[in-house]
Amino acid sequence: MKRQENCVLYDRACIDCGECDRCDLNPKKICDNCGKCLDIQDFASIKIDKIYTNAEEYEKTRKE
Repeated sequence: MKRQENCVLYDRACIDCGECDRCDLNPKKICDNCGKCLDIQDFASIKIDKIYTNAEEYEKTRKE
């Protein structure tokens, strides 16, 4: 016997309605995973304040 999948949107078994495949921004469109609804960026950045070149210097600043 095949196990029934749960619906990801509603508290019920999946009935293959396809609603979960629709775009959140344009319900007439099938989702193509563009990420616009998630505001996904193509890059990420971090700011580096300091680079320690030896362990003693790092340990000294950690204790302060």
